[in-house]
Amino acid sequence: MLDDRKSRILQSLVEEHIRTGEPVSSQAVLDHGELDVSSATIRNELASLEAYGFVAQPHTSSGRVPTRQGYRYYVDHCQPALLRVATHARIEAFFADVHREVSRLLKETSGLLTDLTHLPAVVIGPVRDVETLLAVHLVRLGGSAVLVVTVAEGGGVSQQIISLEFEPSDDQLVEAERVIEAVYTGRERGAAAADERLTAIDVPEMVRRIIEPVHDELQGVAASGPEMFIGGTGQLAELWADLASVQEMLGLLEREAELQRLLSDASGGTTVRIGEELGDEIDVAVVSTPFGSGRTGRLGVIGPMRMDYRRAIRVVEEVGEGLEGSLAADQGDDR
Repeated sequence: MLDDRKSRILQSLVEEHIRTGEPVSSQAVLDHGELDVSSATIRNELASLEAYGFVAQPHTSSGRVPTRQGYRYYVDHCQPALLRVATHARIEAFFADVHREVSRLLKETSGLLTDLTHLPAVVIGPVRDVETLLAVHLVRLGGSAVLVVTVAEGGGVSQQIISLEFEPSDDQLVEAERVIEAVYTGRERGAAAADERLTAIDVPEMVRRIIEPVHDELQGVAASGPEMFIGGTGQLAELWADLASVQEMLGLLEREAELQRLLSDASGGTTVRIGEELGDEIDVAVVSTPFGSGRTGRLGVIGPMRMDYRRAIRVVEEVGEGLEGSLAADQGDDR
């Protein structure tokens, strides 16, 4: 545990480095830290912080930068920033319209997080409960493409596009929809008994060639994991200076299992994970928080270790609270 003066000096250095991206001199710490001490005292304290491993000096004649340990101490002892009234209003207005399909809401939330933090954002939907279907509709899209729309008991609406091996007629689609609805309505999406019920129904061959891929799609959705939406990949080049880091982050954002691991946390609360705490010695930090019924969904932002943690924490928490409230209100209206 650092004493109060060292803690304030470290805070000043971290925040100045976040602001400029450059090594921070003792004079800059003095100018921006509102510290009533001399330059010599600042230099001595910085030397102590370097010996403790909280800061490092890239070159002998340069200022100092925070280490992962320094960022960790800063995050553990800082208070989330206060957001401007306009930012609060934007978050509240975004979630005021609760009548949105869940997938669309999650996707748009990732965009909101990116807009507010200027960082790549990830929203992972809540773990799917066993869904009981209320309706299944088949919509012609043209040619062999058919849109499968399902409405679940909790109000969730999902859409999948399938491609048939032929162009169906309107009558064939109507008959296929009737059979699928008879098998699935009022039952769980992934019910194993659906195979037997469909096999027992006598329908024309062309109708069965529609039913089978629709059935396979419904079973596949039931077996899939939570939905994931990523926003702000266009921010990468501005956040990481070298091309190798940008490419590394692009690869990371394409691996869903890795993203789930980065955002997961056994404690269930807001977490900040930095650098090697994520399992790799890379310049990355993740701020995330849970949301949803059972708080099994999770959202967060990903950036370099030199991110504005105080603002990121506050935005992530407020957006998480707004999303949770919107989902709860939507479910309440559907009851």
